[in-house]
Parts: sequence; structure tokens; C-alpha cells
Amino acid sequence: MRDRTRYLYLAVIVAVLAGILVGFVWPDVGQELKPIGTGFVALIKMMISPIIFCTIVLGVGSVTQAAKVGKVGGLALGYFIAMSTVALLIGLVVGNLIDPGNGLQLTDAAREAAASEAAKGESTSTVDFLLGIIPTTLVSAFTEGQVLQTLLVALLSGFALQAMGPRATPILNGIAHIQRLVFRILAMIMWAAPVGAFGAIAAVVGATGLDALKSLAVIMAAFYLTCLLFVGVVLGALLWLVARINLWTLLRYLGREFLLILSTSSSESALPRLIAKMEHLGVSRPVVGITVPTGYSFNLDGTAIYLTLATLFVASATGAPLGFGEQVSLLVFMMIASKGAAGVTGAGLATLAGGLQSHRPELVDGVGLIVGIDRFMSEARALTNFAGNAVATVLVGTWTGEFDRGRAVEVLAGRAPFDEATLLDEDAETDRQESPAPAAERTMTPAV
Repeated sequence: MRDRTRYLYLAVIVAVLAGILVGFVWPDVGQELKPIGTGFVALIKMMISPIIFCTIVLGVGSVTQAAKVGKVGGLALGYFIAMSTVALLIGLVVGNLIDPGNGLQLTDAAREAAASEAAKGESTSTVDFLLGIIPTTLVSAFTEGQVLQTLLVALLSGFALQAMGPRATPILNGIAHIQRLVFRILAMIMWAAPVGAFGAIAAVVGATGLDALKSLAVIMAAFYLTCLLFVGVVLGALLWLVARINLWTLLRYLGREFLLILSTSSSESALPRLIAKMEHLGVSRPVVGITVPTGYSFNLDGTAIYLTLATLFVASATGAPLGFGEQVSLLVFMMIASKGAAGVTGAGLATLAGGLQSHRPELVDGVGLIVGIDRFMSEARALTNFAGNAVATVLVGTWTGEFDRGRAVEVLAGRAPFDEATLLDEDAETDRQESPAPAAERTMTPAV
């Protein structure tokens, strides 16, 4: 099965190319194929809640000290805030240097599109978001598909099982069996990836066309280059200094997940696989279970860069450029507001429009200029957010002493391949639990 999955991802690449061709040559047909891509992403999303629940409950329930879990969460949130700030600053520098909105003209259609996005952004406030973390019932977190609701229920369940002591063992064993089941189902769903990728890409290209890409090439190029700069320089340097792991080796290890995100324009499609692969890499289950789901709502590096560049673009295009103080205050406001739009479809664009509507209403019309290309920028946002969460998981694991660097060396060198058939690494996990490497030993392991 492990060998056969290589053909699966080759098929995904072929499907993406075919989808681009169909979207360009027959745009109407391409747009009609959108439900195929939507259906595949929905299949992946239905597995996210049970996977997060099982991972966190098994991780937290087996930890002897509750303070250890709190330490992981505190470090993760502190890191997320710091990185979002750095991403904002990088976006500000690049946006002010290139002035991407200069020379573009607004149309009536663009104004209508901007008004629609602003309405989406206003539909969920920050307070509503915080209250929304609490599910209606203990079970509704799974049926409503809210990641943070599932995280809350899983943490409470894990702490409860932790307090039960030996009596919790049968329950933990049962949840471990459920985890095997849901990962098996996910592995089966992944065989539909080529079909889903074909439908998603064909719909995007068919709806966008070449005209929007040509006229807005400057901001697209600037955004992609800024994301590459952030990932390659900032995240790469931090990962090497803290964990002595080469960034490009880690990204190559996650290559299939990046392909999945690129083909579906959704970072959530790769969330379950990121959890499995980070555990396989050598990060402990509690660190993975807390850092990855939380990062999907709070570690929005790509979204921070997008909000910065898009705000400067809109201000320039509408003939109302912002002073430095205005730029900083508006972007801090929108970064806070972005937490409230985490569950909104097209959250980046909706957050941008909603933030401008609340803070600088005269700029909202300019959002319509980038509606056409937002899906392509959404891919860069998702890829950057995903890379940031992968790096964050390794860093938090290193800071808390929950990262087995020796294991990571073996995995990244290809000597301990990931099991694509089950998406689980039970033997290695058992070995790590029975004879964990001392912290000093892990520190002395050669770097990748």
C-alpha cells in the first residue's frame, strides 16, 4: 500500500493539470465541476473532529501532570502571537515598497462584490467567536465541525480521564481503537483526491479566467514572494536555531500535504495528515494534539501577510493611502477580528472587508478589485499557514522537551517511512512510550 500511494499523488498532479486545462478551454464546464471539489473537501472535514478528539484525549489522558498540558498551550499561544506580529511587519514593509494598487480603477461590479464580502465579515464578531468555542452539547462539537469546540471537549475529556487514574485505561484503549478506525477511513477517502483536485481546480480557473490574473499580477506576485520570504527566511532560521532541523527537509517530508492544499485551496484538507505526520516525526501526542488544532485558528501567518498587503493595495487603489500609524492600528484591529472569522468560508477576504467596514468604511469598495483573484491568494495563505503550523509544532515540542530529534533524523532521511495505509505509527509510538530518549540525549542527536 505504501508503494501504491505514490501513484495516487502522481494522479493528483495530472488531475490538477487537467483541471487547469478544462477551466481555461471550457470555463462554463469548469464551474459546473465545483461540487466535485467541494464534496471531496467535505469528506476530509468530516474526519477532522474525531481525529482531533482521539489524538488529544489519548495524549492528555496519558500525561501524569496537568500542568504540562497548560505549559504546551501557553507556549503555543505566545509563539502564535509573536509570529503573527512578524508576518504583519514583513507585509507592511513589502506593501509600502511596491505600492501594488497604483493605477487600478473600480467598477460597479467590484463595489457590489466588496459589499457582499463585508457582510460576511460582519456576520461573526470576536465575542461571538469566543462564546462559540463552547458547544451546545457535549456531542454537538462533532456534528457542527467546529475545530475549537472539539478541542475544548477533548481537553476536558482528557483531564477527566487523567483524574480517573487506572480506571481510565479501558476507556483509553477503546478510544485508541476508534482512532485506528477513523485513520483507516481517512486513508480510504484519500484515494478520491485526484477527482476532488480536478473539480476544485477546474472551477477556480473557470471562474477566474486570465483577465483578472493579468491585471492583478503585481499584488499576486508580491503576496507569493512575501510568503516565500517569511517561510524561507523567518521560519527557516527559527527552525534551525531552535530545533536544528532543516526547513526544506521538513517541507519535503510534508510534500503530499502541500499538494493536497494546493489542489483543494483548503488547509483543513491536510489537518488530519499533519497530526499523523507530526507524531510520526517524533513530536509527542499531547504537543501535536494541542498545537496543531489551536494553530489552525490562531497561527495565521499567511492570513496576516494577506491582510497587510491587501489593505495597502485597497488604500492605494482607492486613492486614500494610509499613514504608518493608520496602517498599524488598522491591521492590529483586523488581526483581532480575524479570530472571529475563523469559521467563515473565504475567511481572509471576509475579514479584510469586515475590518475595513468597521474601521475605515470608505475603503471597503476597493476590496472588490481582488475578489476575482482571492482564490489564488487563498492557496498561498493556506500553504503559508500550514508551513507555519508544522514549524510551530516542532518548536513547541523542542521547548517542552517533547521532541525526539533522533526519531526526526531517521524520518527525514527516509529511513523510517510514514505508513500511508494506516496513517498511524503504533510500533514507534509504543517504543517511545516504553523507552523515551532522555532530554540530554535528544539534544545531542545530529542535526538534519
